[in-house]
Amino acid sequence: MSEIGSIQPEPEFAAFIGNEPLHLFSVPPQMASSMRQALYPSGAKDDPRDADLLLDLLLQHRNKLRRLSPDSEATRRVQHLVEERRKLVDEKTAQINRLTDHLKVYFPQMLEWYERLDSDVVCALLERWPALEELQKAPPASLRAFFRKHRCGDREQIEHRMEAIRPGVPAIHDRAVIEAKSAAVRVIVRLVRVLGEGIEELDGQIEEAAAAHPDFFIFNSLPGAGPVMAPRLLAAFGSQRERYRSADELQSFSGIAPLTETSGKRKWVHFRWACPKFLRQSFHEWAGHSIVQSGWARAYYQQQRSKGNSHHEAVRSLAFKWIRIVFRCWQDRVAYDENTYLAALVKHGSPLATIVATGKTM
Repeated sequence: MSEIGSIQPEPEFAAFIGNEPLHLFSVPPQMASSMRQALYPSGAKDDPRDADLLLDLLLQHRNKLRRLSPDSEATRRVQHLVEERRKLVDEKTAQINRLTDHLKVYFPQMLEWYERLDSDVVCALLERWPALEELQKAPPASLRAFFRKHRCGDREQIEHRMEAIRPGVPAIHDRAVIEAKSAAVRVIVRLVRVLGEGIEELDGQIEEAAAAHPDFFIFNSLPGAGPVMAPRLLAAFGSQRERYRSADELQSFSGIAPLTETSGKRKWVHFRWACPKFLRQSFHEWAGHSIVQSGWARAYYQQQRSKGNSHHEAVRSLAFKWIRIVFRCWQDRVAYDENTYLAALVKHGSPLATIVATGKTM
């Protein structure tokens, strides 16, 4: 089994983790595959042989394996909730992309009139009038009542919307395509609505579960974390202080730290692919949000960009730095304080302190 996909072990193994007599170890698939190729060059593969390989790895290289220990119930509750929320967000995004593709074919005006296709007014409008011809045939009084009901601006703004509808020209006239796409659009907007409602319900559960966690104050104090990212960061660190011996282990495990390879006199550094994707995504997204809220983070990001790094490279570098800071707060059970960190930068003579103090940009 592996921990590539998420923070938590796979669901089928969750029932065994709480069983005291059992000690579970995570074996990366690549490790077992590489050992199989080394010992059996023919490429032969079967379950009994793989079981023997796993046993050899456990007996001979246990120090290289990670033992799976259950975190506290409060932590696991937050971890599972934030992961399920992310899955719903991804599903909603996929449905919005499908909706966009359909509208491009027969009703592209909707993409010009509205920036967000998941808004309540767009979903309601497409459910009632899923094609331009139907919308143009609607009585003006019905349209005005609809826009007033969904609070689409004052009288002048509503009239402006009405004027945009009348001269619209259908993208295609093939009734077979329009009817099929319209039927699909009606279904998709219902799915988008349901997913949006589900995400809002999960947000409430996450807020309640995170607020009840004894470590939440640490992550809630981080700049740019907010109601979405703070619980995800809590889930990323967990509550087992002994799980990571240093910040370096968390940086590597999360995939934020780059991978260094050497061969002879050659040495190269590249992106780390084998990691829990949701964990890396959490650190990456939060680091991006922190640029707006933290003066030193913004200065560090600009410093990295001035060196020629791309946006994502600069954000990952910032996340790498943030993990070290938050790791210390987590270990010491103290909230993050921007002024305390800035004082530390001044004490160590960091150029970031000068940039923040003078307000200069790179």
